[in-house]
Amino acid sequence: MNQQVQVIKLSGIINTENSQELRENITHILNSDTKIVLVDCQDVTFMDSSALGALVLAFKTLRAAGTKLVLCSINEQVRILFELTGMDKVFEIFNSQDEFNQVIFAKS
Repeated sequence: MNQQVQVIKLSGIINTENSQELRENITHILNSDTKIVLVDCQDVTFMDSSALGALVLAFKTLRAAGTKLVLCSINEQVRILFELTGMDKVFEIFNSQDEFNQVIFAKS
């Protein structure tokens, strides 16, 4: 079974100025037959609450369409933001893209 996985790589600072674009990029995927969206945060240096809000909105939009949104490679600052807001309980977060691949493809 080939699961359609789409990877979105984020980089730099994700804040009010570009969080809307982030959400649009993620929800744009709805038009494809993607089953899982993996947001790779390896190159993200900083994320603020508006970026988190954009991810939550995208998460809900995708979930309503039957697509899963998962994250990987978040740094300490981002992890703390997720833990403080309780979003670490909402999002499935993998340590790396390799770990994601092992878990996901082990299930198929």
